[in-house]
Amino acid sequence: MASADQLKALLRSHVEGDDERFYSVALQLAAHEARRGHGRLAEELRELVDVAKRRQGAARPVPIGRPRGELAELLSADYPKARLVDMVLDQTLAEQLQRVIREQRHAGRLLQHGLSPRRKLLLVGPPGTGKTMTASVLAGELGLPLFLVRLDGLITKYMGETAAKLRHVFDATSSVRGVYFFDEFDAIGSQRSSSNDVGEIRRVLNSFLQMIEQDRSQSLIVAATNHPDILDQALLRRFDDVLRYELPDDARVADLLKTRLAGFPLGKVDWSSLAQAGKGLNHAEIVRAAEDAVKDALIHDRDDIGEADIRQMLEERRAMAARLRRNER
Repeated sequence: MASADQLKALLRSHVEGDDERFYSVALQLAAHEARRGHGRLAEELRELVDVAKRRQGAARPVPIGRPRGELAELLSADYPKARLVDMVLDQTLAEQLQRVIREQRHAGRLLQHGLSPRRKLLLVGPPGTGKTMTASVLAGELGLPLFLVRLDGLITKYMGETAAKLRHVFDATSSVRGVYFFDEFDAIGSQRSSSNDVGEIRRVLNSFLQMIEQDRSQSLIVAATNHPDILDQALLRRFDDVLRYELPDDARVADLLKTRLAGFPLGKVDWSSLAQAGKGLNHAEIVRAAEDAVKDALIHDRDDIGEADIRQMLEERRAMAARLRRNER
């Protein structure tokens, strides 16, 4: 049974038009019912909230409870519409993400049996392989806001201040359900034994380990890194899943090109040959090459996009990537 305070908070948020607060209280009620063993009721409440959010998003932009005060320097908020079908993934990775989404949608049933849905994820892999988009897709599929943790606001030079700011972020995961995304996570998750480490970074990592271990919110915590080799091994045990992203193989290269060029007239195209031309490029570079081919055809008023046009753009992206790698050395 909902408490008097919860009912008043529910009605007050409705009267004030604070949709995010309304949803947050409703989800708290669902969690309360799940703990009492009313799994079916909890699941129905969650599904009703998700349906309401999706319908609201279809009708008009959903107002997000924007972070205020100090949180405004730590979090930026968005409400993505991305869906899993928008991504071109290998089968293993697609199944892992589908499992996360299913478990979140049936959280009440899992909680009823003393089980927790996956919600702490570590994404590892090269740049441009879909890690950031994954955070958007999880938020879009579940009808949740996406909160990007701003490392420039989080990490400071003053002793103890970064850990205090990190506590604000974890407090937010309990007050507003959402997807909280730590990009470039190695900035705070590097090995404590690193030779160039400083005491403050060790304290921040220890704080993160403690906070994520103690976190019992309904939010998803997603961290991403291009450098998994420098992460502290203790982190891996704190995440429910480690999802690994790779450069696309030939089949994925062809699928990415076909997906992005769908709807545009094409000439004769040998997709297997183009897949070889795109081998070694990441997802983002392949998508941009396809978009460049479309833009070039539109600007020059061509009737269709040919294989040579696509190949040229792939080669340009490859040359650009090579220059960037040389500059990074």
